[in-house]
Amino acid sequence: MPKRLQFLNLQVQQVTQGAICSIALQVFKHLHNLDLPFHLSKQTGTLARIMDRGSRGINFMLGALVFNVVPTMFEVAMVAGILTAKCGPEMGLLTLATLAGYTGFTFSITSWRTRFRKDMNKAEAEAGGRVVDSLINYETVKYFGNEQHEAQRYDMCMQRYQAGAIKTSQTLAFLNLGQSWIFTAAMTIAMLTTANAVNAGQASVGDLVMVNGLLFQLSMPLNFLGTVYRETKQSLVDMGSLFALLKMQPSVTDTPHAKPLPPSPNGYEVDFQDVHFGFRPTAPVLQGISLHIPAGSSCAIVGGSGGGKSTIMRLLYRFYEPNQGTILLNGQSVKDATLASLRSAIGIVPQDMVLFNDTIYYNIAYGDLNASKEKVEAAARAAHIHDTIKSMPDGYNTIVGERGLKLSGGEKQRVAIARAFLKAPPLLLFDEATSSLDAATERHVLEALRALAKGRTSIFVAHRLSTAAQCDQIVVLDKGRVLESGSHSDLLQRGGRYAELWWKQASGTH
Repeated sequence: MPKRLQFLNLQVQQVTQGAICSIALQVFKHLHNLDLPFHLSKQTGTLARIMDRGSRGINFMLGALVFNVVPTMFEVAMVAGILTAKCGPEMGLLTLATLAGYTGFTFSITSWRTRFRKDMNKAEAEAGGRVVDSLINYETVKYFGNEQHEAQRYDMCMQRYQAGAIKTSQTLAFLNLGQSWIFTAAMTIAMLTTANAVNAGQASVGDLVMVNGLLFQLSMPLNFLGTVYRETKQSLVDMGSLFALLKMQPSVTDTPHAKPLPPSPNGYEVDFQDVHFGFRPTAPVLQGISLHIPAGSSCAIVGGSGGGKSTIMRLLYRFYEPNQGTILLNGQSVKDATLASLRSAIGIVPQDMVLFNDTIYYNIAYGDLNASKEKVEAAARAAHIHDTIKSMPDGYNTIVGERGLKLSGGEKQRVAIARAFLKAPPLLLFDEATSSLDAATERHVLEALRALAKGRTSIFVAHRLSTAAQCDQIVVLDKGRVLESGSHSDLLQRGGRYAELWWKQASGTH
């Protein structure tokens, strides 16, 4: 029998762990499929806590049902049957009535307690998110000397967690007290009834001992059953939060008639036709943007901060959908292309370069996970970071730290550029790709970028007009509208906004 139980336990554990891994993987993949607005509104630490508690909830549910609930129900049925056969139907009914009262009280009180547990979990998740957010922004905290402020914010979360935990413990004590009263009352009635039967000669002393032993034996699984139900309710809450993530649907998805974007080795022709977009209806970012970028050419988008330059990049990459208007690649709307084919055709160097806490080699190779070591190093050379990496003690095996904080801003930027070199897609997007580089390195990187962009379509968002001046076309944005466009020389001759910005930068004024 022990071997059979051990085998059953092994089988249950295999099923349980398989289910946990499958669901955790499904949630992880689903989180990556959700759109950018979802991730901008969520805290990473909170999501991690939800996944962790949900996995533990699944583990408890499967284990409890097999090894606790079913055996307890079987034991209750056996005790009720034996007492009915030996002591009459009254004792069996008393056993069932005790079970019903015990279960009803446990379920009702546990349902009442659930809201306190939810508040406690919410505070715990918020505290976890606060820890992750604060530690990720460690440098910012130090820059402004706000360690005490961060400690106070964390303490506020923990105070709410403490209040919820105390309330949970108090209600648990009330639950346990009520359970004890119910069972003690049932035990007292059963013993008095059996004792009267012994006095009347209808039962023996052995029957009295049997009733006491069976009921006392029943008390242990019943007490544990209350714990199982309480934890089951909590597990359901945790699993509900986990499955709620799975129910969330991204706002940007493949349309039913979406087709793969046809390959275009020589770059894509890009068209924005009267594109309007705003994160809120009352705050438009783009107001009727129309621009045409021929295939294989380069275009720079310049203008003041908040003018919508980076938004154009994100709309093209379909992180967002325009409120109005159409975006075309080679005459095909990006909405009619599958997201996988669209994004595989675009390489981007973002303004905020966030690296994985892994080696430099891994971060560069992320642009093409199947690339050989020679290609990875060639991409690093093209981004003018190969020599810098080789000068490090661990070379390409250097760990960059959380978000790449062990590297300088210029080094992170060149790693991001190397990734774009390695991917080498037909459409390249550079959002302030050289903003963290010194003048000499910028010149070398721009030469490399021009070589990379040759035969490809490239779009640069730039505050440094030295970058924009190298492009075939320059588009000047102002408050979400195209103010002027043309080549560098044309715009200087017009003496408009671009010429004003150019001479300001050239003279070193702001």
